[in-house]
Amino acid sequence: MFDRIAQRYDLLNRVMSLGLDRRWRRRLVKLVAEVEPARVLDLATGTADVALGVVRALPGCVVVGLDPSHGMLASARAKVRRAKGGERVRLTLGDAMLLPFARGSFDASCIAFGIRNVPDRLAGLREMARVTRGPVVVLELAEPEGGALAPLARLHTRRLVPRLGAWLSGAGEYRYLQRSVAAFPPAARFAELMRSAGLSGVRYERLTFGAAHLYVGQG
Repeated sequence: MFDRIAQRYDLLNRVMSLGLDRRWRRRLVKLVAEVEPARVLDLATGTADVALGVVRALPGCVVVGLDPSHGMLASARAKVRRAKGGERVRLTLGDAMLLPFARGSFDASCIAFGIRNVPDRLAGLREMARVTRGPVVVLELAEPEGGALAPLARLHTRRLVPRLGAWLSGAGEYRYLQRSVAAFPPAARFAELMRSAGLSGVRYERLTFGAAHLYVGQG
């Protein structure tokens, strides 16, 4: 599915999140940049939005972007070639559950909108903890809750997002997005999963009525 939608992935994100995905990613990048890492791992890098955000925020940093989709990496390479700082982004094909890196290879690691697509989330988090000697930052979508506008936000997520995705991408499978968000565990439970993976000091924050959450733990 991700190979098929790769060329329209950025447009899909902008339209379906009403542009909020950019704000959420900037928050993730800020958390990563706080420790001034020299080497960062960006899992499920997709079209490299986060990877490029990190190298722009940290001129001396190198980011390794890993993704299992050939199509997404092709789009990422095209974007990286055009971008300022793109020469410091290294893109590679790989599996989040079996990372080809030694223990403690990175000063920080992150994954944006990708952990819910990892078949064994605990295995993926354990791998992130293994290869990271600093913060592990996870950005993930969730069912909106709380606040007067939460019901409207849930309607957008449950009804409009799958239809927009199918229409814009030409792939009916994009309805998977809503199902995967609905099936993702509540924030407190996912934070506990991060602790089970060996991460310490785990905390999280709600973004935009709980439509997304940012989780941070220490590797």
